Amino acid sequence: MINSTQCYIRQGEQVLMLHRVKKKQDINRDKWIAPGGKFEEGESPEDCMRREVLEETGLTVTGWRYRGLVTFVMEGYGTEYMHLFTVHSFTGRLQDCDEGELAWLRWDALPELPIWEGDKIFLRLLDRERPFFSLKLCYSRDNALTRAVLDGEELPLA
Repeated sequence: MINSTQCYIRQGEQVLMLHRVKKKQDINRDKWIAPGGKFEEGESPEDCMRREVLEETGLTVTGWRYRGLVTFVMEGYGTEYMHLFTVHSFTGRLQDCDEGELAWLRWDALPELPIWEGDKIFLRLLDRERPFFSLKLCYSRDNALTRAVLDGEELPLA
């Protein structure tokens, strides 16, 4: 079981995203995702989020909100608990990232980018300011979303 974080850093109508194009063996290859990564021993979700954002972007998070827990289940990969955050304040200057290309993008353009299908669900939840949520997303070996469950309720898949 893996624990990770993902952090949407907002600045007005823009959000900082990472285009994962630099690593050959990357489950997120060619997708746009928010900064984040795996927990290190002894870290809390907030510790991991702040460290990963600093490592990947050069930014120091100063104000954030813990938004939800996303459980990913993928055939051949296992289960991952992703702790989801939004950031409303930070300091520092962007640096190059060894995992991909960082870019400020329009928040409303994210669903049109190559992202995981399930990300569209939690992006809508974030956009609607939904209180803390638990979302389970199940994927097949070919990365197709097969099931989505929000706070214990099955969601229809489009």
